[in-house]
Amino acid sequence: MMLVIGLGFVIGLVLGLLGGGGSILTVPALVYVAGQTPAGAVTASLVIVGANSALGALLHRSQGTLNWRVALLFGGSGMAFAYIAGGLSKFLSPTALLVMFALLMLVVGTLLMVRKSPDGTNHRERSIPTIMLAGAGVGVLTGFLGVGGGFLIVPALVILVGLSIHQAVGTSLVIIVMNSLAGLFGHLGGVSLDWGIILTFVLTGLTGTFAGVRLAKHIQPSRLQRVFAIFIIGLALFLLYDNLM
Repeated sequence: MMLVIGLGFVIGLVLGLLGGGGSILTVPALVYVAGQTPAGAVTASLVIVGANSALGALLHRSQGTLNWRVALLFGGSGMAFAYIAGGLSKFLSPTALLVMFALLMLVVGTLLMVRKSPDGTNHRERSIPTIMLAGAGVGVLTGFLGVGGGFLIVPALVILVGLSIHQAVGTSLVIIVMNSLAGLFGHLGGVSLDWGIILTFVLTGLTGTFAGVRLAKHIQPSRLQRVFAIFIIGLALFLLYDNLM
């Protein structure tokens, strides 16, 4: 139980700090630590990540690091195209999909490492069609690869939409809530959930999310962007090793 509490806190901390990484951390924790089935873990993860992201979004809103206009345009477009692209993944093996995702993360991480971050007050937000096209692109990749979340959303908001890293993190959390709700409705039928474990993860995760949002506030945009880049490059290298070695 202490390990579950610690993992719940870390998951919330990562979500609040980086605006992503929740599902990638939550599903393995539920399977290998809490003893959940993979199907149950995926569904429970949507509840846990959705709840933590909702709190994180509210906290970022209070700090002025959330763009509702971009969140709704980007998220709405992404949800529609994720649904359309979801059936395409059956044409590739799970290993091939994960390798493709890892290679994409290496490219995105490298771009974030070399790209200068806006200072949070002097950024150029793109037009509505550009925002929706960026959301559609991320939605296609998310639906096709079956993964994504903040690891695709935050870089797209920074590189394609023009938000600062702080606003991208806060805005990403709203989009994750939208995606989590959509995914939850699609997974509820026929899956039994351990609400005791879910509640434990949610409550400890909310504490971590609060700490992550507060911590992000005190980190310079360029440093936060570099931390995010290192995080997703590390994830990409792990996925490549796990699937190719």
